Amino acid sequence: MPVTKEGNTPVDHPVHYNSHPSGVECIDIVEHMNFNLGNAMKYIWRADLKADAIEDLQKAAFYIKRELKRRGVHEDTKS
Repeated sequence: MPVTKEGNTPVDHPVHYNSHPSGVECIDIVEHMNFNLGNAMKYIWRADLKADAIEDLQKAAFYIKRELKRRGVHEDTKS
């Protein structure tokens, strides 16, 4: 597996998950969330670090909608 000079690898430590200005790696946060919320956060986290931010934000919205549905909130429900 290729390793960059910063110690990043495409599997263990991809750049788009650990280049946040805080120095925190995304996985350290999302591993404490459920699947839907963790995936939404992952896509939000990397949105401006990959080629297509809009696609990543749409993916985040997909998982947020799934989580709302799982919690009993439906799209036609307000607030």
